[in-house]
Amino acid sequence: MKVRQLLKPGMIGILSLSLACSPEAAKEQKAETPAVLTDTNTPLHLLEPDYPVPYGFPEQKEVKAVIDRVYDYLAASTPARILDKKDGTALSDFSKVDNNSVLDQGDFRLLSYEWGVTYSSMLLAGEVTGDDRYTNYTKERVKFIADLYPHFQQVEGKEHALHSVLYPGALDDAGALCASFIKADQAGLDANVQPVVDNFMNYIMTSQFRLEDGTLARNRPLKNTLWLDDMYMSVPAIVQMGKYTGKQKYYDEAVRQIKLFSGRMFNEEKGLYMHGWVQGMDVHPQFHWGRANGWAILTKVEVLEALPEDHPGRPFILDLLQKHIKGLARLQSGSGFWHQLLDQNDSYLETSATAIYAYCIAKAVNEGWVDDQAYAPMTLLAWNAVSTMVNDKGQVEGTCVGTGMGFDPAFYYHRPINPYAAHGYGPVIAAGAEVIRMLQMHEFEINDSSVQLLDKSSK
Repeated sequence: MKVRQLLKPGMIGILSLSLACSPEAAKEQKAETPAVLTDTNTPLHLLEPDYPVPYGFPEQKEVKAVIDRVYDYLAASTPARILDKKDGTALSDFSKVDNNSVLDQGDFRLLSYEWGVTYSSMLLAGEVTGDDRYTNYTKERVKFIADLYPHFQQVEGKEHALHSVLYPGALDDAGALCASFIKADQAGLDANVQPVVDNFMNYIMTSQFRLEDGTLARNRPLKNTLWLDDMYMSVPAIVQMGKYTGKQKYYDEAVRQIKLFSGRMFNEEKGLYMHGWVQGMDVHPQFHWGRANGWAILTKVEVLEALPEDHPGRPFILDLLQKHIKGLARLQSGSGFWHQLLDQNDSYLETSATAIYAYCIAKAVNEGWVDDQAYAPMTLLAWNAVSTMVNDKGQVEGTCVGTGMGFDPAFYYHRPINPYAAHGYGPVIAAGAEVIRMLQMHEFEINDSSVQLLDKSSK
């Protein structure tokens, strides 16, 4: 971590090498140190602040060391094996799978939406760092699932190891995995993922419940409910399908869904989204939950990355992203984290949302979508905060567990945190990868004690 050497209380200056090497001079210096530091005897602006997280800009190798720990933990704790549940033996011949065939249970589920995020993040980390371990993590598991798929199609009934892949019942089952499978295929994959992708996309486009105007919705906890989470659980897959097939209808639908969700759920004054919107309510309580806002900003970043430059919806999405980042920037805490409820400073500081914002804002800086001098320093602060939550085992701490929708603050304030909450892992890897890219593309300095983007024009 590159930080400027600042004065600590009791020092009156940075000692020269000659003084530092002389015991007599050091004694004389100590004797001259005033008991009370004042403006006239000490350069007070050089006193070292008591930062709660590392302050400065990290080396690329330091960032990679953090995400390497996460990778090592996940590689060891998420096996890609199918077992006979009667005797626990591994099945190498997938044609023999049946209702007694189960996925080997690691710490996390290979078929969850959180792991769709992780698969995409691993591909990004491999691309940025050149470390094939990340890329192969995703390719191996996507191939494993794709190779199993046709065999489980022959298994009678729907209650089997791949039931949520063959028979998705919610956007959570389909969207994030679908997007990651398309990305894995485009990265070069020795497997046929097309049937899986088509099945997921068919569910998203034709089977998921919608409001009358076509907005993707749910009937829980109340009828005709919009979950902000669902923007991410659908739109990135839809826009990736546009890239995958070249069909305009997918690009158009991705933009349309963002407009439909945002028209009801984005607070223009705050630059934030509410978590839930219920059609039958006269009043719409606005709980600005951190991770749901993370899914929303991640959706816009995914769409801007995939959407053709000349698509007519692109300016709208870009403007919305800029407003959202501006709203989030106002609420970053002094420790670099964001709060569980973004605009409630007495709610706890939460890791997964902070990691998502670190990734998305770094991506926006790197792509030139937002002002780099304004937003790059706060992004590094967010990464520094996130890095402190990766423990020695590679587990991500401080992540809120899976969360439904509530209409009272206590529900959000007191959601548990747990290192086995899968939501934090993909975002941490993605944030680290994009921060490495930022460090590759931009130079930073400590200028007048604060982190600044190096102004090359002044040289």
